[in-house]
Order: sequence, then C-alpha cells, then structure tokens
Amino acid sequence: MDIETFIQTLPKCELHVHVEGTLEPEQKFALAARNNIALPYKSVAEMRAAYNFHDLPSFLTIYYQGMEVLLHEPDFYDLAMAYFTRARSQNVLYVEMFFDPQAHTARGVSFDTVIRGLRRAQMDADHQLGLRSALIMCFLRDWSAEFAMATLLQALPYKEWIIGVGLDSNEKGNPPIKFKKVFERARNEGFLLTMHCDVNQENSVAHIWSCLNDIGVGRIDHGVNALEDSALCEEIKRRGLALTVCPVSNTFVTGGPQADVVHEMLKLGLRVTVNSDDPAYFAGYMNENFALVHRAAGIDKAGLAQLSRNAFESAWLPRAVKDHYLALLDAHDS
Repeated sequence: MDIETFIQTLPKCELHVHVEGTLEPEQKFALAARNNIALPYKSVAEMRAAYNFHDLPSFLTIYYQGMEVLLHEPDFYDLAMAYFTRARSQNVLYVEMFFDPQAHTARGVSFDTVIRGLRRAQMDADHQLGLRSALIMCFLRDWSAEFAMATLLQALPYKEWIIGVGLDSNEKGNPPIKFKKVFERARNEGFLLTMHCDVNQENSVAHIWSCLNDIGVGRIDHGVNALEDSALCEEIKRRGLALTVCPVSNTFVTGGPQADVVHEMLKLGLRVTVNSDDPAYFAGYMNENFALVHRAAGIDKAGLAQLSRNAFESAWLPRAVKDHYLALLDAHDS
C-alpha cells in the first residue's frame, strides 16, 4: 500500500480541533449572506490571502473576527456538520471537539443556541456518517477567571452533552493557575480536564508542570516544549497523558511543524497524537497532518499507525468502545 493510500484509509481519532476553526471561507460567505452581514473581503481568494499568520496573536485576531457570521442555531449546526463530513471523508471515526462559548455569548448569542446547534449536528453525524463525537468546552484564558466560572455555571444544565473542559486562546500572561478554582469546580461537576500549552510560549515548561500539579489535567494540548525537561517527559509518561500536537498549524504560528518533536516523542514512548487544530485557517485536516509528519520527519507507516493508536487509547471513551476502534486499526495494519 502506498503511503497516500495508507494515510487515507487509516482509521483516525481527532482529539484537538476547534469547531470554530473549521469555518471555511466559502461557508463564511454563505453564512454572512444568510445573516445579512457584510464581510471585509470581496472574495474567497481575498479572504484566504489575509490568513497570513506569523504567531498566535495574529491568528487569533482573524479567528475571532470570522466567528461573527455565527448567530443562529442552524449556523452552528451547518458549521459542525461541514466539519464532520470532511473529517469522515478522511476516515476519522471519532472526534473530541472543542468549542468556545464565550466567543459567542460575549456577542449576544445564547449558550443554548450554540450548544443545541452543535448537539444536533453530532447526532446527525453519528446516524448519517458513522462518526461519533464528544464536546469539550474551552474557556478563553485571556479573559477573566470570573467569566470562565460564569460560563461553567451556564453549561451545567447541558453537562450530559459536554464531556470535558479545556483552556485556549492567548497564553501570554495567562498561566494555568489563573483558572485553578474554575477547573476544580469543573472536576467536581464531573467534567474531564485538558489545557492548551501552546508552542514556545513564555514559561512553557512551567505551565505544563502547573497543568499536571496544580490543575491535574487528563490531557495536554500541544505541549511540545515538554521535551525541554526530561523529568517532565517522564512524569507525563508515568501518568499516561496524551499530547495533542498539531503539525500543520505549528508551521504557521511557530515557523515549523515540530514534526521532529512528534518523532522524538514516539521514540520516548509518550502518547503523542496528531491533530488538525484550526484546519480551515491552516489548510490542513487530519490526512494533511499525517502526511506532513511522514514527509518532514520520516515517520513510517508503523509510526503513523502508532499515532492513531495513541489517539484512540487517549480518547475519553469506555474501554469497550476503544477496543472496537483499535480492532479496526489492527485490521488496517494486518
């Protein structure tokens, strides 16, 4: 089997994708027309040309601007369903998907509107596409902990629809400890915990340690700077924590895919996974990310299969469901 076919047919699990980051320019224009919103671009090509990111803040400016077309429940349904359809075409079988409610409620869109649109898409994707999914609610770390706590309380009536909570947006000056009480409350309410530890941020290694020791996360999003501290790597390995690395997006915001980091983490036996992050902005869904680590770091078929295995093993799923997906992966590799 050639490598392109191998990647296409490989059963996949995605653990790091922001649903708002799957909003393709074509869909932005369609939603803007439906909601009578004027966009600052004349064409899809002009919009794509504006995706000239060089770091996390420059990306976030465009990212939040793009969400303004999302106003009504059908908008969130269409957004998620478009991603699910694209993901399933790349043989993604299970997704744990981030959403950012504060970015919408701060604009006057109700929490109920957001989550009902996403939930309906999840159900249809399961029934129509055979793609199972779960939602992870992220707090925006460059806003106050009080706003995050208020958002957590808003989510409680919908807690059966949300598997966990995370932390994203601009990390500079916003360490994990800022949200300790919010995550403690979330844990007590039964949510699972993860946090972004973005690439090459100020105090990156210290922030990862804080995620482990102050917050007690069950997963680390990005986390490539863990390799700078061997003791940290050993502790991550001891706890069996997954690292959800996003090579294509790294290329835009850090100047390189960090594919060598993925390769080294595999060799160390860490539960590293490959994911798409914000694929509409970085032009790379799951297959493109797998292809990039193969091309840039020479990760072979066995290594690519291990990345997929790591993701299924690290998913917040019952053991029997994991074993079902892993059996499909074994059949692919046999």
